[in-house]
Amino acid sequence: MINGFDDVQKLGQSNVDNAMKAWGEWSRNWQSLASEMGDYSKRSLVDGAATFQKLMSAKSLDQAFEIQSSYARRAYEQYMQEMNKIGSQIGSMYAGIAKDTMKPVERIMQTGQSGQSGQYGAQR
Repeated sequence: MINGFDDVQKLGQSNVDNAMKAWGEWSRNWQSLASEMGDYSKRSLVDGAATFQKLMSAKSLDQAFEIQSSYARRAYEQYMQEMNKIGSQIGSMYAGIAKDTMKPVERIMQTGQSGQSGQYGAQR
């Protein structure tokens, strides 16, 4: 399976390259997630400020109650939509990391199986 120092060195370099690639992907995904959260926070703040302005101009208690109810319903729906989107991003991020992490192991297993099949094939 590993024949000498050069093979060990190549394997080590391959593992370092894979780790750096995974780290880069991880970093990009978190930047995307942080950007998405920042955008959501900004939209939420603008919506809250606009709702406050409407509340201040309400002519009756019933109108203020309707404005507040509408805002609460809208804020909840937007929050749940955002959390579903973020949960999906995080799930796909972890799935991608797991897949990338297993690639070197799969290569080693394939190399090991093809290299050992001739040696142990008759004994099984």
